[in-house]
Amino acid sequence: MPVQDFLRRVDGRRFGSGMALLVLLAFYSPLSKLVLSPIYGSHPADIFHSFGVAISGGVGWLMKDQILRRFGRLGGLLLPVLAFWVPTLQYLLKQQSSKIGNPLGPVITELFGYYPLVLLTVAYAGKQIQGSLRLEAQGDLVTEHVPLIGTYMLYSVGEHFAKYVVSWVVGTNFLFTRVGMQMLMATLYAAVIPSKWLVLAIPSLLFSLTSNVHFAGISGVNSAIEHEGYTLLARQEAYTGYISVLENNNDGFRVMRCDHSLLGGQWTKDIPGYRPQVEDPIYAVFAMLEAVRLVEPDHGTPRVDADSKALVIGLGIGTTPSALIKHGIETTIVEIDPVVHKFATQYFNLPSNHIPVIQDAVKYVKKAVDSNPIQYDYIIHDVFTGGAEPAELFTYEFLSNLNSLLKEDGVIAINYAGDLTLYPTGLAVRTIKAVFPSCRIFREAPSPDEEDANFTNMVLFCKKSSSTPIQFRDPVPADYLGSKSRESYLVPEHELDASMFSHYPKTGRAILRAKEVGRLDKFQDRSALEHWFIMRKVIPDAVWENW
Repeated sequence: MPVQDFLRRVDGRRFGSGMALLVLLAFYSPLSKLVLSPIYGSHPADIFHSFGVAISGGVGWLMKDQILRRFGRLGGLLLPVLAFWVPTLQYLLKQQSSKIGNPLGPVITELFGYYPLVLLTVAYAGKQIQGSLRLEAQGDLVTEHVPLIGTYMLYSVGEHFAKYVVSWVVGTNFLFTRVGMQMLMATLYAAVIPSKWLVLAIPSLLFSLTSNVHFAGISGVNSAIEHEGYTLLARQEAYTGYISVLENNNDGFRVMRCDHSLLGGQWTKDIPGYRPQVEDPIYAVFAMLEAVRLVEPDHGTPRVDADSKALVIGLGIGTTPSALIKHGIETTIVEIDPVVHKFATQYFNLPSNHIPVIQDAVKYVKKAVDSNPIQYDYIIHDVFTGGAEPAELFTYEFLSNLNSLLKEDGVIAINYAGDLTLYPTGLAVRTIKAVFPSCRIFREAPSPDEEDANFTNMVLFCKKSSSTPIQFRDPVPADYLGSKSRESYLVPEHELDASMFSHYPKTGRAILRAKEVGRLDKFQDRSALEHWFIMRKVIPDAVWENW
């Protein structure tokens, strides 16, 4: 059939309506995961998402004729109504996350919200597109499969484009927050399918405006979590996730949150006569990272802080870089998320006299190596590893580039949070040791007699040179910066035997290469879920659920 004749036969209005619905559905896919990530974590929210979408979409396509016969045009007119009800249904279900658990929670939440929207959208959009093409004369095979393949391709391309767009616009204003985008999507559904049945969406809209705490901003969230003794000081939906600053009013500490994990925290109690030069961290590991200064150089001549340079990969709340700066070390901080840097400065007293680099660490380090690399005395590698570590920052290639930036007698400290018994943890350790020949590994605290005892923060202290083993000098009072926390936790104590990480599955790898980071996805599920349950012990359910 000539193209001109084909185009004349296409019903443009129905075809355009079906295409628009599929594009909206594609954009809702990354949004649905974003909505779940503050409650369940970004990785658990993604475990079954694609599978659920495929099942819902497949059922919608296969049953589109039966759905149309049973519901007729009414089913399509109710699509925007369902889109307006999705935020309410999900909000109510997310309040029950502690009872539902993880990973069942994300599945149940999407089963009563997003998946029905997928099923009905595919059914009606597919029928619109199939009917508008008028391919009956070409036979049943063409009539059924050409629209199916075209629909799948359109959705797939739209979803990949949507991931990129949503990641860059999220948090830029209220319209592009999670709740704002859900309302925007529902409004666009209503624009594509105008319907008098939208009156049925009024109860959901009223609930959102009066009872969904996120529509009332920070004051709305605080009204929901004040009974737990917490106050939300700041929040922003950012490039790397939902970032917020929380104050515990009872115990006296402040934390920065990213989705369902904590990037760090510090004590805020006002103790008469106690004025340390830097704040005390609530986690020992951040004080322990500063022991990178205590590693004795090969040449035996003590390093002079004023003549030293440090590179910090990953900022968090800035505990370790703040201490390095206070010691007079020229410190460069590489942080991918500008919101994290802003909150660390505003709420956690990150000193301004540092060199900020708001950029992807892989790109920055590669550029530094390829140009005229600066040689650092210390490198701190402290990136978010709450069960969903950025694997590209633990590859042989990235670590080798860090090695190139390190002076011959330089020291690197690498923080890793995870289950010591899982494959990704051993893979990371083996890769680090393949790049740095001399390392010692310390866990944050002694192994407790608990079911989650294998999940811990550990720090690997490594040298570029293997001429002498890692040795720590005895600290002096100036090393503590007047901090009681550093007096207790600066010197690493709980050493791990590196040989415990030497074994790996037959199908596994000895080290992690950049081209194979995707192989880790399926192994990260268990660690991410372990981390979720641990975080629920640290901060009450209501605080997580109301983010």
